[in-house]
Amino acid sequence: MAGGEAVEARGPLAGRTVVVTRALRQAPALVDRLRALGAEVVVVPVIEVVDPADGGEMLRTVVASLTDADWLVVTSGNGAERVLAAARAVGLDAESLPSRVAAIGPGTSEVLSAAGVVVDLVPERFVAEGLLDVFPAPSPGGRGHVVLAQAEGARPVLREGLAAAGWVVVGVEAYRTVHPPVGADLVERAAAADAVTFTSASTVHGFVAAAGVDAVPAVVASIGPITSEAVRAVGLEVAVEAEEHTIPGLVEALVAHLGGRG
Repeated sequence: MAGGEAVEARGPLAGRTVVVTRALRQAPALVDRLRALGAEVVVVPVIEVVDPADGGEMLRTVVASLTDADWLVVTSGNGAERVLAAARAVGLDAESLPSRVAAIGPGTSEVLSAAGVVVDLVPERFVAEGLLDVFPAPSPGGRGHVVLAQAEGARPVLREGLAAAGWVVVGVEAYRTVHPPVGADLVERAAAADAVTFTSASTVHGFVAAAGVDAVPAVVASIGPITSEAVRAVGLEVAVEAEEHTIPGLVEALVAHLGGRG
């Protein structure tokens, strides 16, 4: 190949520009998949995952007493990472966690499993309602304890549902998301893209706060129903929703939508 010769992008997303709104540290998992399929990617990190307001003190306190709980429930990969870090900080290992662990989604489960934690329950639907559908009842004659690690401001559905089922729920904030500033140049590039991907409600809120609804590309791709609700709540339409609420599922749905469009 002659020096300086351009290489034409190939793949079902060749010629398409897609916006990724995940936190900068987490973006590569989605960016690499999109680029491998030929897309040009504009990374606009509209959220950043940080410690809870108390610096994680309550999380460490709760994790230190995990051996007294019947279940540990973790709802995201971010939450899993923070729980594991808190466990290390208080001298606990995987064997010291509750005998039963539930995780929402394969990404959450993978983070825990990689640290040696045995995950006993992952619902088929990767949302709080899906976990409630399959979560067991407390043992007859007793009220079991569940530690629920979530993001600051998480929906109360899971906590309220577990409590209604008879569990004593200890909820703890494992992390929070903040919205860093976004440069005008990135906003301009995003507005000109073919599609935008949203992987959580917080990415929707962060993008709209930073760029406004007018900068949202024509095709909005959502990872799942909760994210889609957030999209509609700001007056936008969802063109693509992943059937499997994962990064691979989101990419597959986007390819099916954009790949066949001229």
